[in-house]
Amino acid sequence: MSLTKTFREARQTLVQGGSVSDATGAALSLARQQADLNAFLELFDESALQQARHVDERVRAGTAGPLAGMLVSIKDNICYKDHRVSASSRMLEGFTSLYSATAVDRLLAADAVIIGRTNCDEFAMGSSNENSAFGGVKNPADRATVPGGSSGGAAASVAAGIVHAALGSDTGGSIRQPASFTGTVGFKPTYGRISRHGLIAFASSFDQIGPLAHTVPDAAALYQTMAGHDPHDSTTSRRALEPLATEHPGALRIGYFREGLERAGMDPAVVSHLQAQIDRLRADGHTVEPVDVPLLDHQVPTYYILATAEASSNLARYDGVHFGHRSSRATTVDETYRFSRSEGFGPEVKRRILLGTFVLSAGYYDAYYAQAQRVRRILRDRTLEATARYDLLLGPTCPTTAFEPGSVTDPVAMYLQDIFTVQANLAGTPAISLPTGTHPNGRPFGIQLMAAPFADARLLCAAEHLF
Repeated sequence: MSLTKTFREARQTLVQGGSVSDATGAALSLARQQADLNAFLELFDESALQQARHVDERVRAGTAGPLAGMLVSIKDNICYKDHRVSASSRMLEGFTSLYSATAVDRLLAADAVIIGRTNCDEFAMGSSNENSAFGGVKNPADRATVPGGSSGGAAASVAAGIVHAALGSDTGGSIRQPASFTGTVGFKPTYGRISRHGLIAFASSFDQIGPLAHTVPDAAALYQTMAGHDPHDSTTSRRALEPLATEHPGALRIGYFREGLERAGMDPAVVSHLQAQIDRLRADGHTVEPVDVPLLDHQVPTYYILATAEASSNLARYDGVHFGHRSSRATTVDETYRFSRSEGFGPEVKRRILLGTFVLSAGYYDAYYAQAQRVRRILRDRTLEATARYDLLLGPTCPTTAFEPGSVTDPVAMYLQDIFTVQANLAGTPAISLPTGTHPNGRPFGIQLMAAPFADARLLCAAEHLF
């Protein structure tokens, strides 16, 4: 069975007598041929081929699951029992997981094959995949550029044609921004739709596992398999899953973010493309009206105050005593804590821990953290008002296309990469980035669609038929 780009093609090959084992072997070989991308930190040869042989047996017996033949990579912050996971950090280097994430268990139960773990920004903190302790990832769409972050390796593994789909995590845009930079589909489900059990925590009220794929149907197939309540994660919703629709949704009410067309710093080609999409949708009979992004200039500061505060708390466990790297230089308890964390964490993680500790400290808690929580409530309320008026909200995924490594050195400028993506995480709504544009510089870029909470199935259906 030769490599195919989409899962739909892979299933057709299986129907014609192809072998999942052959496809898995081909994917592992291709990953090694493209090792210069640095997309994979480890390939799971033994377990992948074992799972592939198991799936082949189930195919022959007529009992194969809905994802039989799908080749998947997982981001290096998602646990897979008896496999290493490090969050691309020296802090967890060499650690082997004792259990699998619920999302991983559900994929394996549906007969997907997981071929390896992908590089990411350390502890999922970054927008370029330059913060990994194991080196940056190259963008298959243009190897001179970054693939975005933090799920850069996951996006690269899809864009390079090595896997049909990948699991990433999205805290402030970490699935959608890499999808835009690499020309792939990236979907962040409603918060609480997919279990976070087995996802190494960054910011627990924002984190959400989601798929990257070549097509919307492939992303939808992964979503439908992973979604649903999990007793291991109290934040997962008990609401029944909406069935995935296949018919055209008909005429829709769509609100587009006027700031995506007017904000300073937007790439003119991205603006022109977004306007062309708006005009096309109107011509197709949809109602398309401008809306304002609620408190746009407050979203990134609000996100980074809250997310770093949660990171400061979540990462306190990695101290060389409870978990994580223990310094060989330490001779006292105090040195064990100081040296272990100093050696184990990279610069960006340290920066965010310090910021988060500051905003939670006595004398600053009310001024920063508590105030950011109030702003988040306003942002969520206004976002929900917009999603109640419109079936979809349309805007750019990112202001620009992928950039060269080292070209963004100011941390604040890097944080502003998330200016159009953090809203969905602050509000808990589903959002998807679709690869609809190609810049004159030859690099791909995407547009973003958002919908009301738990309208994931309708969002996926609209994305498939409208774009």
